[in-house]
Amino acid sequence: MGKRLIPPPDKGHIEDVSLQVALEERYLAYALSTIMNRALPDARDGLKPVHRRILYGMRLLRLDPNAAFKKSAKVVGDVMGNFHPHGDQAIYDALVRLAQDFSQRYPLVDGQGNFGNIDGDNPAAMRYTEARLTEVARLLIDGIDEDAVDFRPSYDGTDEEPAVLPAAFPNLLANGSQGIAVGMATSIPPHNAAELCDAALHLIATPNARSKTLLKYVKGPDFPTGGICVDTPDAIAEAYTTGRGSFRVRARWHQEEGSRGTYVIVITEMPYLVQKSRLVEKLAELLNDKKLPLVADIRDESAEDVRLVIEPRARTVDAELLMESLFKLSELETRIPLNMNVLVKGRIPKVLGLAEALTEWLEHRREVLIRRSKHRLAQIDHRIEVLGGFLVAYLNIDKVIKIIRTEDEPKPVLMKTFKITEIQADAILNMRLRNLRKLEEMEIRGEEKALKSERSELKKLLGSTDLQWQAIAAQIKETKELFGPKTKLGKRRTDFALAPEHDVAAIEEAMAIREPITVVVSDKGWIRALRGHVTDLSGIGFKTDDSLKFSFPTETTAKLMIFAGNGKFYILDAQKLPGGRGHGEPIRLFFDIEQDAEIVSVMPYQGDRKFLVASYQGNGFIVPESECLSATRKGKQVLNLKEPDKAVAITVVEGDTLAVIGENRKMVIFGLDQVPEMTRGRGVRLQRYLAKGLSDITTFKASEGLTWVDGAGRSHSMSMKELKDWRANRADAGRIAQGLPKNNKFRGAPAAAKNDE
Repeated sequence: MGKRLIPPPDKGHIEDVSLQVALEERYLAYALSTIMNRALPDARDGLKPVHRRILYGMRLLRLDPNAAFKKSAKVVGDVMGNFHPHGDQAIYDALVRLAQDFSQRYPLVDGQGNFGNIDGDNPAAMRYTEARLTEVARLLIDGIDEDAVDFRPSYDGTDEEPAVLPAAFPNLLANGSQGIAVGMATSIPPHNAAELCDAALHLIATPNARSKTLLKYVKGPDFPTGGICVDTPDAIAEAYTTGRGSFRVRARWHQEEGSRGTYVIVITEMPYLVQKSRLVEKLAELLNDKKLPLVADIRDESAEDVRLVIEPRARTVDAELLMESLFKLSELETRIPLNMNVLVKGRIPKVLGLAEALTEWLEHRREVLIRRSKHRLAQIDHRIEVLGGFLVAYLNIDKVIKIIRTEDEPKPVLMKTFKITEIQADAILNMRLRNLRKLEEMEIRGEEKALKSERSELKKLLGSTDLQWQAIAAQIKETKELFGPKTKLGKRRTDFALAPEHDVAAIEEAMAIREPITVVVSDKGWIRALRGHVTDLSGIGFKTDDSLKFSFPTETTAKLMIFAGNGKFYILDAQKLPGGRGHGEPIRLFFDIEQDAEIVSVMPYQGDRKFLVASYQGNGFIVPESECLSATRKGKQVLNLKEPDKAVAITVVEGDTLAVIGENRKMVIFGLDQVPEMTRGRGVRLQRYLAKGLSDITTFKASEGLTWVDGAGRSHSMSMKELKDWRANRADAGRIAQGLPKNNKFRGAPAAAKNDE
């Protein structure tokens, strides 16, 4: 029996909703939640909610930079219980990252214990590690108790959390941020705080300054792991102007000389976010797979500092060329993306440029300054009011004491007698007896005078935009002093340079292992590579009904040119060929070649030759070898064909005379000057046929005569005088050829090879 549906109660309300509408609403709510409350940082303090809650939770635990450490489990428990109900591991992972000096350029958490390392090892459990805030985190939080920012209810409404931190430190750009939301992502690399402060001061002086102008101060990213940025200044400027781009970062290395002219390469700094252990494993794999022919050995000698030692294959190996090959194949060079997608005012996702991002921070600092000033002004007004009540009490001390001793409700009597406010009356009643000494009056008047002076300054500040920016500039200068280039934490770690120019071909040649091979192609189009230069192919096996078509010696570093019956050329790296143990693989697996297109020829690419290509119907032309290169699986069309025509012959142009022979055994000989040179086309008629078509072509020097090879491998020659009966013009039908092989080919059939049953 199937499950019985339970009807809704009679008084229940049922509302029909479209599934599409319901899904759209719910998915939009999920997307907004991810964007606003999880993945994107706030442009003002550079923090995501989880990081902000961790710092605020640690502030409530009084884990200031000079305080004693407390267990990370205590921090995680408080943050999870009060502000962030998303699981303890998520909170601890975020806290760990804030403490890692190889992840954060300016760590916000001071960790004690095992917080992981650059190898990618996991940190210890939260019950073993301890944490407290750093000086940078103190700057971010400073002023939070002075109404500097808005607070909002926590997830359960029992507490309040800050919507943003006061942020006296340019954290968004200084520490960067990574995050993936729904339909958008953010990736901001770390920068140097002192440079950001200089750029901010320039923005205060010149509010309309462009991002490109600020690059005079902000040179580029400054990664905690150092390294060298090898992008061009124009590329860096473009990235900071648009807020999108990437930075090409390389490991820092130097050469250490050994004995007898030997040397080793030592890597001391890694690219940002690259795990050293994974990199070493990758390099070891490349070494074992023989993809690093210039490298003899790689070893990790790191202790607290990074030290990867690379030993070259020989003392003659060029160190820069070796490193270029490693940069090309491994994460010793990586690209760090820039996508400055942040929440503007905590609400609007937007991609900002450098100037816009710093402007958002400066505007926030101005708002914090105004709010803190107003808060302080209210405190001063309250204190002055209280001090006024104290003065009344001292001037009328006996009367005040009498009222307090005799009246059941002294508060209203004090207010009426001395015409004071409720606040002043409460202050008098709460005053301690020991404060009734005579000198207290002088102290009160002195404090009142100082407070009135401070109130006057604050009112001037709140009334003048220029004074506000001067105050902000002074704060930024103090921050710069704390993290200036002369400090250990503030010194720039990432340098800039242009990558050395190396010939790509030279790098590829250095990376490839050069070994002699013999390429073997079967009649059915199967290809393989035998080790060494093999001359006797009689022992090579083929599939049933297949046989040797042609073979030639070359090297593993060579590129092979394949000319197919569809008139296209294809390029194949010899090092990709299968070995000679089996039957090889069909050439069609490497390229998109039609099933009915035969393989006409395979040969090593040289680059400076010229080919004469010909079709079955007798059309052909001369084409430079360099025009036949193709970089795709689809190949490059050179000889244009109309069905049922097909490409059947190709020869290297050597000489001044062309011989063409058809399937009808007729041959014609004429000068090559009658054949045009083209890059693509149908060509011109080489020989005329009534039936059948072209069989083969060859070129030769008239002074040396025509040479051909018969089926037995014997060479034959005829002089131009002996060939006079076949000399004619292009497109003639020709005459029957005497003495040529019966297969109508100028090159005899290949040596026989056995078939595998």
